[in-house]
Amino acid sequence: MTGAALTLTSTAFADGGSIPKRYTCEGQDVSPPLAWSGVPSGTRGLALIVDDPDAPDPKAPKRTYVHWVLYDIPPSAASLPEGGALPAGTRQGRNDWGRTGYGGPCPPIGRHRYFHKLYALDTVLGDLGEPRKDALEKAMKGHVLAESRIVGTYEKGQAVHA
Repeated sequence: MTGAALTLTSTAFADGGSIPKRYTCEGQDVSPPLAWSGVPSGTRGLALIVDDPDAPDPKAPKRTYVHWVLYDIPPSAASLPEGGALPAGTRQGRNDWGRTGYGGPCPPIGRHRYFHKLYALDTVLGDLGEPRKDALEKAMKGHVLAESRIVGTYEKGQAVHA
């Protein structure tokens, strides 16, 4: 691999910063804008997983809660706009609300971390139905060329307004 490393960013929040209320269950619950660069040559598709390893309580986490699962994002795409208008060909998996699409932060207690993870894959995964995170990760195994992440935090009633 040559060139820049795969980098994921958002104009809505800095890595390690607070996710604005707009992108949560206390706001409009729309997905934040995401952009990336440095997609390696040989990439045939991208995948995005957004999850929270601090559920239900960051002081006593019991599970990782999945908020968004996307795959087969075309490598020619360089971003996802606010609200998640998806590039043609992008497929969605199921989040832990049991539906496709984005589900914003809605932590029951404390400040949670939300990992937005982008993967460059050397293959198009094709129709996996509506896979959950674990099924997508299994399908991606051995195909990840590069990955990047950005982490945002959120606590109910403590949000930055945007």
